[in-house]
Amino acid sequence: MAVFTRVTKAELNAWLEDFALGPVVEMQDIASGIENTNYFVTIQNDHFVLTLFEKLSASELPFYLNLMAHLAQLGVPCPRPLLAQAQSAKLLAAQAARPFLTAQRQSFFLGELHGKPACIVSRLKGKSLTQPDAMHCAAVGAMLGKLHNAAHSFTETMPNARAAAWREKTAQQVTAYLSAPEAQLLQQEIIFHIQHTLSALPQGVIHADLFRDNVLFDGAQIGGVIDFYFACNDSLLYDLAITVNDWCMGENASLDTARTQALLLAYHTVRPLTASEYAAWPIALRLAALRFWLSRLYDKFLPRAGEIIHAHNPEQFKRILQQHIAVPHELVLPT
Repeated sequence: MAVFTRVTKAELNAWLEDFALGPVVEMQDIASGIENTNYFVTIQNDHFVLTLFEKLSASELPFYLNLMAHLAQLGVPCPRPLLAQAQSAKLLAAQAARPFLTAQRQSFFLGELHGKPACIVSRLKGKSLTQPDAMHCAAVGAMLGKLHNAAHSFTETMPNARAAAWREKTAQQVTAYLSAPEAQLLQQEIIFHIQHTLSALPQGVIHADLFRDNVLFDGAQIGGVIDFYFACNDSLLYDLAITVNDWCMGENASLDTARTQALLLAYHTVRPLTASEYAAWPIALRLAALRFWLSRLYDKFLPRAGEIIHAHNPEQFKRILQQHIAVPHELVLPT
């Protein structure tokens, strides 16, 4: 399971005293994460998620928490960070002194628990899907377009920590564990993306990890988008490719045409793609596959000390990458 820091109900009640939420009725481990410690928390009839950040520092977190607050305010169904009463007072005082100052200028959502940065956010309705159809993919595409549009007015920035320098460093670290053909594939792909970048395409804040387990469906509707802790500034097309590589993947590591078309058309309706994005689509798909092949290789061969997780199999994204190289997928939408 992925709970690295144990929190008792008594400890949580003490930590929550300043939130005026009432006593904790129930708390339950969430075993699906790989970066943080998470608990479902029930207080009276309300439901929340407690997160203790195991890797990210307190100085890194304001971007993510402020982003979620910004998106939630603009109608994107994502977790809303809660303010403690003392923090609410600080925010009101700051706004009174400088009326233009908002929660987007500094973070008032972060606390500390067991010596770790911690926050509590609203829990969203729904559950993740394992076998989405074209209708689900269309909903995800429209939602991602809405997220990108809403994030356009978010003024804070975060460089992509898993960009070119990370790819090159991680490739060097994992190469010793690969077969000769795998090492050659990896090195050739690293060089390819040095020569073919997405930097000239429309940029903005991206989710960067919009896999099936990070979208909750409440019936036919999206109840929420979660896990923003890989969010950063990068190519919007790259974010779309990450999403398609998971939601639309069919058998034999190739994209399912119906699901892919549904997702892309719904996204394009909300945020129209440019001609340069059309042309760069095969590159974006390869880059998105490379990123997750690399991270899964790292998690498999070089896990963090004491980490108790089920590492994802890197073979899946190696095969997806190979398929994208062998059969470039052109972006064609109905006119």
